[in-house]
Amino acid sequence: MATAKQKITLNASRDIPFNKLILSQANVRRIKNGQSIEDLAASIARRGLLQSLNVRPVLDGEHNETGMFEVPAGGRRYRALELLVRQKRMAKTEAVPCVVSDANSAVPIEEDSLAENFQREDLHPLDLFRAFQTLHDQGATHEEIAARFFVSATFVQQRLRLAKVSPKLLDIYEQDGMKLDQLMAYTVTDDHARQEQVWDMLQNSWSKEPHQIRRMLTETSIRASDRRALFVGVDAYVAAGGIVLRDLFEADDGGWLQDPALLDRLVSEKLRTSADEIAAEGWKWIVVDVDLPYGHAQGLRSLTGTFVDLTDDERTSREALRNEYEEIESQYGEAEELPDAVDRRLGEIEEALERIENRPMIYDPAEIPRAGVFVSINRDGDLVVDRGYVRSEDEAPEPLDGDGAEPEGETDSDDNDAEPRPVHRTTITIGAQPSEPDEEDYGDAIKPLPVRLVIDLTAHRTLALRNAVAANPHVAMTALLHRLVLDTFAHRCSSGCVEASVRHVYLTAQDADLKDSPSAKAVADRQEAWKADIPFGNDDALWTWLDDLDEASRLALLAHCVSFGINALYERINPYGAGVSQQGLEQRLREADRLALATGLDMVDAGWQPTVANYLGRVTKARILEAVREGVGERAAQLIDHLKKGEMAKEAERLLADSGWLPEPLRFADDEQPVAQPGDADGETEALPEFLAG
Repeated sequence: MATAKQKITLNASRDIPFNKLILSQANVRRIKNGQSIEDLAASIARRGLLQSLNVRPVLDGEHNETGMFEVPAGGRRYRALELLVRQKRMAKTEAVPCVVSDANSAVPIEEDSLAENFQREDLHPLDLFRAFQTLHDQGATHEEIAARFFVSATFVQQRLRLAKVSPKLLDIYEQDGMKLDQLMAYTVTDDHARQEQVWDMLQNSWSKEPHQIRRMLTETSIRASDRRALFVGVDAYVAAGGIVLRDLFEADDGGWLQDPALLDRLVSEKLRTSADEIAAEGWKWIVVDVDLPYGHAQGLRSLTGTFVDLTDDERTSREALRNEYEEIESQYGEAEELPDAVDRRLGEIEEALERIENRPMIYDPAEIPRAGVFVSINRDGDLVVDRGYVRSEDEAPEPLDGDGAEPEGETDSDDNDAEPRPVHRTTITIGAQPSEPDEEDYGDAIKPLPVRLVIDLTAHRTLALRNAVAANPHVAMTALLHRLVLDTFAHRCSSGCVEASVRHVYLTAQDADLKDSPSAKAVADRQEAWKADIPFGNDDALWTWLDDLDEASRLALLAHCVSFGINALYERINPYGAGVSQQGLEQRLREADRLALATGLDMVDAGWQPTVANYLGRVTKARILEAVREGVGERAAQLIDHLKKGEMAKEAERLLADSGWLPEPLRFADDEQPVAQPGDADGETEALPEFLAG
């Protein structure tokens, strides 16, 4: 006959006065961890004791109960109650709910303490998010919830933001389908559809790191640190109805502006207002753009102006600031690190001195009506106004007679009957660089590169080639001798007394990032360095200066001058004979290849990398996949072949970074890569020179 199992008997609970309780030395918790005793005491004062103490009767030497009870489990609660008694917020005889264990139990008292702490299971983060959300829905503010649970308001905001992620993603997180840091990345937007779309794109991808999630969720937004956002101001953008996305879990530099169209409108309006104010000065034209293209002022005459005189107060202030700056430098000259207050003061002095030195320029009133102004925004979001440029067609006509006298009968008159002069209206152009029509997506076919794109790419190559030739006097000398020998023996006509010249080739209307390239900066720096040394205005003085230069300096200057005649641009062929011919273009590109080989030019080393702006966003999807396939491999191309064109271009930029891949116009002529003929955006193709045709 089977023996019935003995049923368990639970320990009885009872209320015991606090002064009858003592803390057991058998408590296994020795290290402080988690909520402080002060916070726990405040929680008990607000809510009462939510969990009873586990106690055992204290026995005397004869194993009789003494009326005292020791607390092996619940030591932190005991200390919190003890603190309330010391603070006179609770009577020492206050009854405390306790679960009383058998004093003669076979289970060691230490085991009671270990079991209570070891078998406790922490709350799942998702339950915490939802609990905070419930309290918030009931009307509690972030600060009130934070005060109740002794955490920061930011902690509460973060958890509430996590609770608002798409329910689909929360379920995936609950089932351990994603990590907490990945879930945090999805909080940068409240758009559940977009969150789920990004998850669907990344769930089977090898790259689904938090930074990748954030990038994809904000790819249609604009950083608050963008020059346009800094120019308008985030507050003005929000006041106009714009929405700012913020990341509560990582530094986001002010967040992302979600409405690019609104931001562009605000930028355009503010630039237009500034241009109208400048137009009141009487300029003939004003060109306005967020980022003016490289070479926008080339070929224009720059007016010479004078700074506005300093007032007596400004001179006094400048002298005082300089003295203070020198005094601080002498005091802390040998210090390894400046105190924060001193460092801030030095910065304030530098800014004040810069404001005094950057005074307005005064121009000849007779020149202003024929000159113009360029208006743009710098990287810090500040308005940049560059005044005083005259186009060749606006230059004053030469006087008819030798002494410049006015024709007889045409004199100024103050007569009231004289006909009033017409009112001058300034021409304001918003956007200095014409935009290109969007290229048609031809599907999987490898269609020709647009001629405009080929021109832009070869502009990068031309500038890099100039820099390479200028750094190689031997090649520059060879190129110049080549030109001179052709002029001498082939009887080609050229202008100038010596029958040799360098025609400065300007790169006009190119893409905006050309001027920020390493080659452009190197050429500009070299130009300014020579400009500071060369004596202009006196031909004899210039000859003497050149004659006295050492041989190395002469060669370096020769190379620099020759480099400005380098022209490796691809151009459209004019069928009516104007401009460059097909034969001339082929000859130009062949010579460009020869110079590139002679100087060892490598466009990768020159700093060119494929980006959405300079290549990938301007070609078809088939071209993008071809580039990734050549630069990274077939596997990488397969990873992005399902994406839309915009997303594919951005992913391709990331994959091709530092790969060394170059498009056909930037390769050498002997490259075996098969290439297509470049054509216009309307599909019309043109025959390419051997340099591009493979």
